[in-house]
Order: sequence, then structure tokens, then C-alpha cells
Amino acid sequence: MLKSDASPARKTQSVPGNPVARDNKRTQVVAGFLRQIEPVDHGAEPAIVEGAVIDQTPSQDAAAAPEKARSHPATRLAGEIELKLLVDADRMAHFNAAPVIAANARNKGSRKHLKSVYYDTSERVLRRNGLSLRVRQSGARFVQTVKTDAADDPLRRGEWEASVASLAPDLALAMPFIPEKLRDRLETQPLEAVFTADVHRHARMIDLPAGSVEIAFDHGVLTAGDRSLPVNEIELELKSGSASTIYEVALRLAEHGAVKPSIRTKSARGFDLAADTPPSARRPGKLRLDPSVTLDEAFSTILRSCFLHLLQSLPAAEDGRNPEGVHQLRVSLRRLRSALDLMRSVGALSNLDALRSEAKWLAQDLSAARDWDVFQLETLPTIARACPAVAGFDALGKAAAGRQSDAYRKAHDALGDRRCAMFLIGLGGWIETRGWRNDVAAEDLGQLAEPAVNFAQRILSEQYSKVLKRGRRFKSLPAPQLHRVRLATKRLRYLSEFLLQLFADRKSARKFSRRLAALQEELGAFNDMAVTASLLDGLGAGPDSAIAAAAIAGWQARASVGVQPALRDTWRDFTAARVPWSSQG
Repeated sequence: MLKSDASPARKTQSVPGNPVARDNKRTQVVAGFLRQIEPVDHGAEPAIVEGAVIDQTPSQDAAAAPEKARSHPATRLAGEIELKLLVDADRMAHFNAAPVIAANARNKGSRKHLKSVYYDTSERVLRRNGLSLRVRQSGARFVQTVKTDAADDPLRRGEWEASVASLAPDLALAMPFIPEKLRDRLETQPLEAVFTADVHRHARMIDLPAGSVEIAFDHGVLTAGDRSLPVNEIELELKSGSASTIYEVALRLAEHGAVKPSIRTKSARGFDLAADTPPSARRPGKLRLDPSVTLDEAFSTILRSCFLHLLQSLPAAEDGRNPEGVHQLRVSLRRLRSALDLMRSVGALSNLDALRSEAKWLAQDLSAARDWDVFQLETLPTIARACPAVAGFDALGKAAAGRQSDAYRKAHDALGDRRCAMFLIGLGGWIETRGWRNDVAAEDLGQLAEPAVNFAQRILSEQYSKVLKRGRRFKSLPAPQLHRVRLATKRLRYLSEFLLQLFADRKSARKFSRRLAALQEELGAFNDMAVTASLLDGLGAGPDSAIAAAAIAGWQARASVGVQPALRDTWRDFTAARVPWSSQG
């Protein structure tokens, strides 16, 4: 299986005084596509404004903090725009000497020893609601921080700081930034120290034309009870200017040496360490598009959502213990490719094919791992339980486990390849600067300012028609043609997830989405059978597992006959559903 984004957890001795132990316009060709960095607009509003809260809050209630809290002399409200680069411990000094730093750093920077304690209730109320609460000591100063998870943007998180007297938290100072629905539970459930972070930080400020970024070289350890996890990362935090500056710096560092872009926080790693669980693999968050939004803004929102899902899926996929990690990473890459295909309808965009090609390369190197996961976790055990008299399932499982391990090694190599890092950083910069504006021909630029709903109606109608065309005489379609229907259906489902919310008929949209999802699931079952047959052919079952392999093939052949009526019914229900965009405009 794959390893985590840091070295495996190791046992440590409890440290005296440890609360956790005690309390338990420049263009460059990169990775096959163009990088375009927009010059900063110095007349624009700054990216971070002291005293302002960015729109990444836990709730409206938290954003509208009482004036008493806002005016508290010890409290600072701000937003955090940050990207991490995971590096090998012995390469940290190498990056400190990178040309982008040597040429643009203000000075040699500052060094700090940061000791932090992360708190939550025994039921992890904060963690389960996307919040973290930490108290950090730096010298004689203690700062309490409440943070939110990324909501719909990979780099941006809510952050609120307050000075406190010691490493013990002051819940009263945190309450104004906690959703009201959680406050009663926090008042009745005491906070406890969950884990600590002991980090040595070398921070330097660099100034580029587009903005200023603090580069923090963090080396240390997270400790929870008798478990620990090393920290070796470079944090890039925007201090002023355009967020694209972060990606420009990250790209230059990636050109200097091997890095892994990450948005996984120390908080997330620490809580997983304390629970001794692998990184979670999230499904994509619900996309939010206002019906009045322009096409340009819709593209930005859709791409940010895809990129956020991709970055959130990486830790679990790299870790390998949770098979959902590879699955969600592949889903995120399919969503991204669908979004890029969607943008082709505007006109010829020079970067789209290269970006899509990189996403396809990465997805292909993950596909075998996912196929073997499904075989080992679903197909084989299900049929083995149903056929207890058949011998050879254990031997077949052992042979498959070897192929599964090989597939995960291939996935691990792809995720660790510099090509992957360059792709992710370049993609993030392209989205942040809305690089498609530079690609669109002058005569097509006007489309970007038009209402997205008009574009959505045309695109959805075209793809829906393609599904219906491929599904003609559905009852008699052979397997290859059903596969073509499946691909068209999958694309329609992604487009629907992106665009259906632009239409006013929400009830119709929900019904259409349910029937579309059911059709994709039924068609996917046929595809899974074809994949299983391919895996068994490549596995080359020996004498001790041949009977089990034959049993699986026979079981699925029989199942395919039984599925036919259900598939036909699902197709009929789908084609009878009213399309939500039919009455638009």
C-alpha cells in the first residue's frame, strides 16, 4: 500500500510537560502546458485586509461576530490564503537557497520555536464541523486560533486569533466565531488536549511583482499520546497582492527540487494521528452557482471546486490504507476533465488539451489500483460468500493481492513524480489567474460576460441529445454500444452536477438527477463485469484458483442476464423524466 504524506507514525515516549501526554504576464512552458502569471493590479482591493473576514466562515452566525468580540483588544480577525509544499527533511536547506528566495527575500528572515496544543471535545465536535482550535506558544506569547476547513477554494480558510494567558484555551474568546448550533454543546462538553505540535520555523518574506509571500520552513513533530509524526514542509502564505503569487513561488520551488503540493493542515494530520486513522477521502462538496452568474464566474467556481476535490483526495490516495482515496482522486480527475471539456465550447483554448492530457495521464496510472480494490473488496468476497462450496477463493485472493500491490506502487510513483506536482501547481495558477481569458480568441471573449444559464441550456441539451441518440433501440444494444451510452451518460451527469442549479425548476432538477444517477449506476454494473473479466484474464489463475475464477465469471454472466430488465426499466424512467432546462429562456 502507499505511504502517507509524511513518514509512518512511530512510537514515542511521553514528554514531561506535554499536555497531550499528560492529559491524553510572463509565460513559460511547464509540464506540457503554458504558465501564465498575471501582473498584479495595484489599484485592486488587497487580497487580505486587516480586520476583515474572508467568505470562508463556519456559518453566517460566525461571520457576523458580535461587536464586543470584534472590538476586543486581544482579538484579530483575518483570512488565511496558504499552500503547503511537502518536502524531504534532508532537502529543506536546499530549498532555502532556491533562486526565487535568494533573489527576492527581504532578509535572512526569523527563526521561531513554536509549541502548539490542539483542543476539542471528547466527541470531536469541532473537528466534525470543520473547525479547529489551537493555542500556540512562541517565546513568552500565547495565541489562540480558530480555523475553518476550506469551503470552496483550495487556498482560503477562515482564521481568527486572540491573545491568551497560557497554553490553556479561552473558550469565551472563541465562541463568537463558533456556529450558534454548536455553542451549547461546547459549554457542556469540556475541551481536552488532543495532540501537540512542536515545530522549528524559519520564516522569510519574499516580494514579487504580483504580491508578497511569507515562506515558512517548518521542521518538527506532531505528538498524540505515544504516537508521533514528523513535519517537514514549506508553507506559502500570502501577505499582500494576488493569490496567484503563491502558485508562482510554488512553481519556482518545484523547478528547484521535488515537492508535493498539499492543503492538508497540521490539524488534520494531528487528529488522524490521535485517532490512528488514515486520511479521510471526501466526496466533492456541493457546487453553488447563482442563476445570474456570468459564464466566466461559473467557469471559475466549477474549476475551483474540481481542484479543491482533487487536492483533498490526494492524502488518502497517497496513504493507501483507505481505498476510497484512490477512488475519489479518480473521480476528481474525471470531474476536472469534464469541466475542461465544457470550456471547449467557448472556443479554441490553447491550454485545455495539455491540462486535460495531464489529468488523463494521472488518472490512468490510478485506474489499476481502483480496479483491484473493487475486485478484492467487493466482487470476490461477495461471490465467495454466495458459493461456500467452491474452492480456490483464498488462493485467487492472494494472487490478486500481488497485482493490487503492484498497482498501488504504480499509483504511488505517479503521485510522487515531479510531473504530478508541476501539473497541480500549474493548474492552480491557471485557475487563480483565470488563464482561459488569455486563451480565448478576441471574437469569443464576449461569451464569458454573458449569463451562464444560456450556455448551460445549450450544452445540456446537446449532451442529452447525444445520450438519447446513442441509446436508440436500447433493448437490443450490444455491450460495446452500451459502453458508449455509459460514457455519454457519465459526461451528462457531471455537466448536470455543474450546471443544473442555474435553473429555477429545482424539483424537476432533483428528479432528473436521481434518474440520471440510477442509469449511470446500472450501466456501470455492466462495465464492472467487463473489467472483472479483464482482470481474471490477466491474472492467469493457477490450478488451485481456476475453479474460483470460473465461478466468478459464471456468476457475473448470470447476473448480466438478470440485470437487463432493471437496466431497461431505468432507461425508460430516465427518458420519461422532464428535462429541467426545457422551459428556460
